[in-house]
This record gives sequence, structure tokens and C-alpha cells, in this order.
Amino acid sequence: MARYTGPKDKISRRFGVPIFGSNKTLEQKNYPPGMHGPKGSRRKQSEYSVALAEKQKLRYQYGILERQFRRYFALAQRKRGVTGEILLQLLETRLDNVVFRLGFANSRSGSRQMVGHGHVKVNGRKVDISSYNVKPGDKVSVRDHARSKGLAARGLELTQIAPIPGWLELDREEFAGTVSRIPSRDEIAPIVNEQLIVELYSR
Repeated sequence: MARYTGPKDKISRRFGVPIFGSNKTLEQKNYPPGMHGPKGSRRKQSEYSVALAEKQKLRYQYGILERQFRRYFALAQRKRGVTGEILLQLLETRLDNVVFRLGFANSRSGSRQMVGHGHVKVNGRKVDISSYNVKPGDKVSVRDHARSKGLAARGLELTQIAPIPGWLELDREEFAGTVSRIPSRDEIAPIVNEQLIVELYSR
């Protein structure tokens, strides 16, 4: 399935938030990309365009396409609870995101590559599907191969200052982590207003 592979700095500048993690370019150029530079002003946006931008930010953050995003939203609607929060939880518990949160890779694209190349196991079995949703009690580990452990060790070194979320437990020596529970909205700390996305799809 195709993924966005274009300039990430421009995407972050377009929406004004560090979608792909800390971004020095965004700090230096806190205005949208384009020929008018900092003198160009943001146009007043309609409610629809604001909601659409929120959805796009969430899509880019987790690296998923529109059709897949719609499936997540439909699944969130069918579950009992607050649709927006359930949507965030479904995205946050994707296997590639869990690998990223555990620090085995320093970006979601890197963690997706690790999963896709078969370096990750769930409950002792190799899983190479990035969209696989983990559940409380699942153990996510790196395969017992030099290449796999080398990638994870490098990831842990690069992300050692990043805190591990409270809903995950990391065993650095074993290159493994356990999902203790489903994360709350506060723990996910979304960069979007998910309620606007719910309203967008409810039109």
C-alpha cells in the first residue's frame, strides 16, 4: 500500500504542528510553505476545512491512507464509548506505533519498516502486519536475530530520553515490551481535536 514519501517539513509547516516529531525547520519557519514566505497570511478557514485539516494531521501522524482511516472510523463508531477517543486508541495500539512508543525505532516510518521486514513478534509469533492491533496483555518483542536486535538497540539508543508511556512496560535487556492496558486520551495527548473529525464524518 502506498505511503506518503514527500517532504515531511512542508507537511508540518502546512498544519503548523510537528506531525512527524520534533522539527527544527518548523521552529525556524513557523509559517506555511509557499512563495509568499512569512509575509503570506493564513486565509480564514471554513469549519469544514478546519475539520478536514484535523483529519489530515491524524492521517499523516500515523501514516495511513484515507480508505484505511475510514475503516478505523467505522470500527470506532461500532464500539461502545466516545467515538473520537476510541478512534485515537485504535490508532495508538497499532503494532507499528507500539514499536515506536517502546523506542525500538525513532520514527513511525522506521517502526513500520521493522514490522514489515519481520523483525517483530507478538506473543512469541512473528507478525509483519503494521496495522495489527495489540491488546492488553500482549507481549511485543524483537526477534532473536543479530540484525533485529541491532536495529532495536540503535533505536533504543536514539530514543533513550523519550519517556515510555504508562500503558506500556519495557524490558530493555530482553528487547521486549508488554501492553498493560489501553491508553487513555490524556496519555495519547493527540495533536488534533478528534471531535471535529467525528463531526466531519457525521455530516
